Amino acid sequence: MKSTCILMLFLAAACQSAPVTTETRQPTLGPTTVAAERAAVVAKVDGEPITEGELQDSVKGGLIRADVDHLEKRHEIEESGLDKLINDRLVAKKAKAEGVTSEALLKKDVYDKVQMPSEEEQKQLYDQAVASGKELPPFVEIKDEIAQFMRSRKNESALKTYTDGLRTQAKVETSLPPLLLPKIPVEAVGPSKGEAAAPVTIVEFSDYECPFCGRAEPTVRDVIEQYKGKVRLVYREYPLSIHDHAEKASEAALCALDQGKYWEMHEKLFENQKSLEVDSLKGYAKALALDSSKFDKCLDSGEKKNLVEASLKAGEDAGVSGTPAFFINGRPLFGAVPVERFKEVIDAELGGKKL
Repeated sequence: MKSTCILMLFLAAACQSAPVTTETRQPTLGPTTVAAERAAVVAKVDGEPITEGELQDSVKGGLIRADVDHLEKRHEIEESGLDKLINDRLVAKKAKAEGVTSEALLKKDVYDKVQMPSEEEQKQLYDQAVASGKELPPFVEIKDEIAQFMRSRKNESALKTYTDGLRTQAKVETSLPPLLLPKIPVEAVGPSKGEAAAPVTIVEFSDYECPFCGRAEPTVRDVIEQYKGKVRLVYREYPLSIHDHAEKASEAALCALDQGKYWEMHEKLFENQKSLEVDSLKGYAKALALDSSKFDKCLDSGEKKNLVEASLKAGEDAGVSGTPAFFINGRPLFGAVPVERFKEVIDAELGGKKL
């Protein structure tokens, strides 16, 4: 039961589909089998062979994503480890100055000041989880566990505030290089913003019904504005099967493209993520002064479905399993990552020259 209560509080950063001048890291992604290995037979069906190459091609996207997840996790562990080493050293230095142990210092300055959450706070968290669709036992059965979890979170927050304060009083320099994932071939085809000759191209795979894609929109706009003339954005449709209206929304955007108003429709769809039924899509077309007859025919006929499916296939082959997903000159970023993460990769692609 403990894992259930903890997991319900985790926040994702992406919608998941149903099942430089400074030193940078350049790991290798994806299959590396040579020709002889690709020709090796890994199975036979009624005497007909299935080769290693066929297997690699069929799971290419999954292997890429698995490698990316592994490299990101390693880097996350290193960053967290470095933060802890720095904080431990700062606490130890202050404790020595006060003539106490680090444990005694933290107890006095941090943990003794943290109050247990009230039952009202516990119930509020419980109600929020239930309202979001979580299936949980009655509140009275797990309130102690909720209280412990909330107290733990408060301790973590208080400790961070305390160590952040110590950092402001000390000279802390870090030189751990940012993680630059290896480039993955992704065709930059589709509606675009920015200079065609920009040195950096961001290919975004996104879903109009995905809330995390909506949250990423301001970040993407901020990146384009900050790197005006240096970054071009290419948007590719990636409607997830878990979203009932996402595919038609993608088709609607492409139908609007035919009339020169893709980005206007793009913005309208993200402004109305909870209202993407076909009738609503047609209403947005009218609001944008599109030729309703042409738009409705395009949308009803499904003539853009093949383009959407081609985009889905391109994303899957590149390791996309959820949205949003970005490829900065081929370097992947999965999820609604902060603008700082975009800047790390873009600055590296620009030769380490920061804005």
